[in-house]
Amino acid sequence: MDRRYGLVGRTLGHSWSVEIHELLGCGGYALFELEPEQLAPFLARDDLGGCNVTIPYKVDVVPLCDEVSDAVRQIGSVNTLLRREDGTLFGDNTDRAGFVYAARRARLEFSGAKVVVLGSGGTSRTACSAARLLGARQVVVISRHGEDNYDNLERHADADLVVNTTPVGMFPATDAAPVDLAAFPACRGVFDVIYNPRRTRLLAQAERLGIPHTGGLPMLVAQAAASEKVWFDKAFDDATVERIVTELARRHAAD
Repeated sequence: MDRRYGLVGRTLGHSWSVEIHELLGCGGYALFELEPEQLAPFLARDDLGGCNVTIPYKVDVVPLCDEVSDAVRQIGSVNTLLRREDGTLFGDNTDRAGFVYAARRARLEFSGAKVVVLGSGGTSRTACSAARLLGARQVVVISRHGEDNYDNLERHADADLVVNTTPVGMFPATDAAPVDLAAFPACRGVFDVIYNPRRTRLLAQAERLGIPHTGGLPMLVAQAAASEKVWFDKAFDDATVERIVTELARRHAAD
C-alpha cells in the first residue's frame, strides 16, 4: 500500500510545505484541507503514513492519538502524526525544536527575559514551552478575551521579547499587524511565526526600530526536517536546513 503524507489544516492556500518536503526528498507530500467533521475520519485512513498538522487542529488531534511523545505531554499540542506499523497513531511536536532553531539562529536572547506571546492556540503553547526551555523568567499569553488581552497591553510594557503566534498579518491579509511595538518600549527581540509573507508588518516595524527579529521560515523548515525524522528516520543537518531556507527565500523573494 502506498502511504500518503501531507499537511492537514482548514485553509492551506498560503502553505509552502509541499515545496519544503520535496526539497527534503518527500515527493508525495500533499495538502489536505479538512472541515472539523472530516478530521477524525481522515486520520483513521489505512493509507495515511504521516502528516503535519496546522491551524486550527493542533490541539484537536491530541485525543485522536493512541500515544504521544513527551514533548506533546509537555506542550499540549501536536504538529506531526505517524501511522505506525501496528496501525496506531503516534503524535509528536517538532514545532518546538523548530522554534528553538529559529530563535538561536536570529540570536534572540530568551534567558532571563519576560516574553509576551500573542495568541492562545496550539502554536502559542509551543512558543510558551520553547521560551521556558530557552530560560525565560516569565511568559505572558495575550488573548482576545483573557485576563491579559489587547486592551491592557500597557501591563506588559516591560516585555523583553514579543512572539506572534496568531495568523494576523498572514497572506492574503498582509496589511494587518497584531500589535504596535510602541506598546513595548523595552522590547529587544521579535519573533513572528508567520512565514508568508516573509516580511510581515510586525517584522517591518521591528526592522525600522532596530530590534533583532525573525520570521517563521527557519522554524518551518527546521520542524519539517524533524518531522521527516519521525516518519522516515532521516536526519538532516543545519546546513541542509539553511540551504532550503535560502532556496525558499529566493523563490518567494517578492512575497
